[in-house]
Amino acid sequence: MKNTQQLIGKRRPDGRVLALDAERRTLRALHRFGWLRTRDLAALVHTRWAPKPAAEPSLAPIAATASALRMAQRTLRRMREARLVLSAQGPDGSTLYALAEPGVRALLTMGVEAVSGKDAMRGISGGYFRHRCVSNEIAIAGIVQGLRASTEREIAQGLWAGGSAGIAGKRPDVLWRNRESWDWIEVQRSRPNARDYARLLVWLQHMLVVHSRPGAEIAEGVRLRKIVFVCSTAFGARLLRDLREKKVAESALKQLVLLSHSLYALDPVKFC
Repeated sequence: MKNTQQLIGKRRPDGRVLALDAERRTLRALHRFGWLRTRDLAALVHTRWAPKPAAEPSLAPIAATASALRMAQRTLRRMREARLVLSAQGPDGSTLYALAEPGVRALLTMGVEAVSGKDAMRGISGGYFRHRCVSNEIAIAGIVQGLRASTEREIAQGLWAGGSAGIAGKRPDVLWRNRESWDWIEVQRSRPNARDYARLLVWLQHMLVVHSRPGAEIAEGVRLRKIVFVCSTAFGARLLRDLREKKVAESALKQLVLLSHSLYALDPVKFC
């Protein structure tokens, strides 16, 4: 007969403990991202994370299972009833969730200083919404794959390795990190104006020259692995053409620049 203690040790954790843990993780996620959809929380909170990242992490969004979606829905229902979260409708009809004041106070008891998300969900335009959704999905994909990620909201607040000043005067939309390397990710939803595009080219020229050198570091002990552009095919082609016209080495482009055209829908939400 098996030892009674062995049987007890194999019992599943108490459901109430699991529910509380899911609520705490949801609060922390909303603090880091500002607002998230149900599918985002299902992918981030209710999906098992890889213990360590792969050598070539994927940019593809995490597809939450039906079970993870149900768990996220149940968790959010409880949290709405407890007034821990606020909800609002996004431009595409999806429900967005953010921290309510009681949720802020709950995080404070965990040692996390947060703010209510009510202002963040006001007046969200279709273009901004799409950009933030894609940035959030990329950050979540990195986290689930075992990477550390700086979210778009954290970077906008200066709460990342580059601070408010950025690196060489620029901040990414998302940053993936591990102990040895960083992936700098730009979500280019639309064509930038001429001034911003010129600045981007100057910054890229600098980064490609500096970080294609052997032993170059973007932070102490850390190399820049890739500068990723999630963008349209047309923008990617124009970017490479303009960099080549400025005599950027082809070896640097191949080493550091990665263009992703097909994994995310970048068109803004259209209002009827």
